[in-house]
Amino acid sequence: MQHNPAPLVDLTVHHQPADFSDRIALGFTKLLRFCADTFFAERYGHRAIVLETVAAVPGMVGATITHLKCLRRMCDDQGWIRTLMEEAENERMHLMTFIHVARPTWFERAVILGVQWVFYLAFFALYLISAKTAHRVVGYFEEEAVISYTHYLAEIDEGRSPNVPAPAIAKHYWQLPDDATLRDVVLVVRADEAHHRDVNHGFASELAGLPVDPARIAPYPVHADDIRQAA
Repeated sequence: MQHNPAPLVDLTVHHQPADFSDRIALGFTKLLRFCADTFFAERYGHRAIVLETVAAVPGMVGATITHLKCLRRMCDDQGWIRTLMEEAENERMHLMTFIHVARPTWFERAVILGVQWVFYLAFFALYLISAKTAHRVVGYFEEEAVISYTHYLAEIDEGRSPNVPAPAIAKHYWQLPDDATLRDVVLVVRADEAHHRDVNHGFASELAGLPVDPARIAPYPVHADDIRQAA
């Protein structure tokens, strides 16, 4: 399966809250970050498994609601549906990759079941109430994901996490070389998350009537060759 390359991404982007809903979105994200840090500490492989099951929810919710809205209004979606569906699939591939790296425990599987249902229902309701806030939440989620995967890279580079061979599913999906390692996987996953960040902040800004840079919205996933020099 071939994927189109995307330009290098900026790993330092942070959207400064512009209004009350942005501050609510950022505060909620920081609360979830605190919970994740408390529960997983530096077990980044297991953190990735649980959080990626949640991260794949917003794209599917947004695509579903946008699809139904466009049917009701008989209007074009301006490419949102496909973009959000691609985001959901990309996050699912992150999950499928990391279950080969860190096998989830029975307790983590139970946590996934509970968290996914609660988050799905809550995010669905939020999207119906304010799609702009929902996309801003996801944008902030992805900012935190970029930070988490940067920490994961440091763990690997400093020898605290083993740099095991990349799973076959990851080498196929991201077109990684045969000798690719976990570090290569984390690099492309981090780049994917940076794209999700830009796309969702862009959607939120568009809904708020703010200018959006279309160059920041790129295809998924990020091709391995495009981020090596940025690592």
